[in-house]
Amino acid sequence: MSHDLTTTAGKIADFRDRQARAEQPSGPEAIEKQHARGKNTARERIDMLLDEGSFVEFDALAVHRSTAFGMEKKKPLGDGLVSGYGTVDGRPVAVYSQDFSVYGGSLSQVNGEKIVKVQEFALRNGCPVVGILDGGGARIQEGVASLAMFADIFRNNVHASGVVPQISLIMGPSAGGAAYSPALTDYVVMVDKTSHMFITGPDVIKTVTGEDVDMETLGGARQHNATTGTSTYLASDEADAIEFVRELLDFLPSNNLAEAPVLDHQQEVEVDDDDLALDTLIPDSANQPYDMRKVVEQIVDDGHFLEMQALYAPNVMIGYGRIEGHTVGIVANQPMQFAGTLDISASEKAARFVRHCDAFNIPIITLVDVPGFLPGKDQEFQGIIRRGAKLLYAYAEATVPKLTVITRKAYGGAYIVMGSKKLGADLNLAWPTAQIGVMGAQGAVNILYRRELAAVADAGGDVEAKRAEVIRQYEEELLNPYQAAQLGYVDAVIAPSDTRVQIIKGLRALRDKRASLPAKKHGNIPL
Repeated sequence: MSHDLTTTAGKIADFRDRQARAEQPSGPEAIEKQHARGKNTARERIDMLLDEGSFVEFDALAVHRSTAFGMEKKKPLGDGLVSGYGTVDGRPVAVYSQDFSVYGGSLSQVNGEKIVKVQEFALRNGCPVVGILDGGGARIQEGVASLAMFADIFRNNVHASGVVPQISLIMGPSAGGAAYSPALTDYVVMVDKTSHMFITGPDVIKTVTGEDVDMETLGGARQHNATTGTSTYLASDEADAIEFVRELLDFLPSNNLAEAPVLDHQQEVEVDDDDLALDTLIPDSANQPYDMRKVVEQIVDDGHFLEMQALYAPNVMIGYGRIEGHTVGIVANQPMQFAGTLDISASEKAARFVRHCDAFNIPIITLVDVPGFLPGKDQEFQGIIRRGAKLLYAYAEATVPKLTVITRKAYGGAYIVMGSKKLGADLNLAWPTAQIGVMGAQGAVNILYRRELAAVADAGGDVEAKRAEVIRQYEEELLNPYQAAQLGYVDAVIAPSDTRVQIIKGLRALRDKRASLPAKKHGNIPL
């Protein structure tokens, strides 16, 4: 419809028309198709994420500049990306959302520039940035111009790392170069059966290697949550994914110079009946597992623990809780999975989380029950020395308040790595059930008493009785928290029921902690 652009009324009417076309660049049919796939539109997703009425859009009228392959004949407003800023629970958040109905959500020079603008807005103003991805990678028709925008986006991802929280919501395909930006962000959320992320798709793999693989197996949400560790959370649907992001943002500061939101929460600094349950949690047998989640839920406010990467490397748990209303990061060995051993995946998972907490000034609580690093040829060949050292590096580098509680096993190098006193923990506490030593009793006895046991066997004596005797002796003399306490490697041995109270007091004392590292450009973590 044409309007008389010589009049104010005509100009306003023309603007309204453009605005309407920008809101539905591919028409109502495209919206229906998106809904038929069980997916929301780019704008609907932003509306679900942000507080009602808070969204302010950038570049709604932008169009692509390409003239190749007849592209000049079709220039949808917005060029396949909705971007801008708004608020989540009243706090500013920058956001962009790919529109799959426009050229399959592909990245062009123009919508790449729009993403860069959002990233730079977030950096300048110190607010989180959320990317909602649903696109097929670079726009082929634009060639190197679209590829170059990936480099700009990646560079901004790196510059923003540790400055503002970056979250990626994968709501559809994210292929090729488009998959690297989420990998550079702090958190990635994927939707079951809907999200797919890979560098090379099934067709290319079939052509090059002859392998047959479907999209779900290659790069589905479950694969990236349980196998690769690329994803932080497996959502059941888009609403679940967005609700998780809103909750996650509530735990995080807006930037590295700001504090995380503090909730009003009055904690009783006295042991209560719920705390007493911890006194009976640890089994009498050191080989019997228990659920470390019960400890986590007992020490955090209202028992609420927001776990990250729950399906990946479950032998270590990471996530956020609050203590007296203040956000804390929690790293905990899980004896229910692989006896709580540290393997490559668990080490890397925990290391990245520790570094994220340190970057955003979030105190770290470490709960330790670790019998060692997972033994095995595969682990050694895959580089557990170098890759396990990442966790050591992360703890040693972190300057935020660090509190460690040893609940049971703390053996060998794994004891050192898990936030030990000499690695820089501010407060190191141990339960009476703690077993701190070079190795477990069985292994130690086989080395220390090898000759005595052999002599008993040669004499026809009861080897197992002798073994039980020396195991008891080893446990009484060395495998307990008291030698470490005498040497100052444990600050206090506490009753399990006193854990919550001691952590509250410790965090209060450490709230104004000051620490710094030697001046340097950056360290060289063993990647």
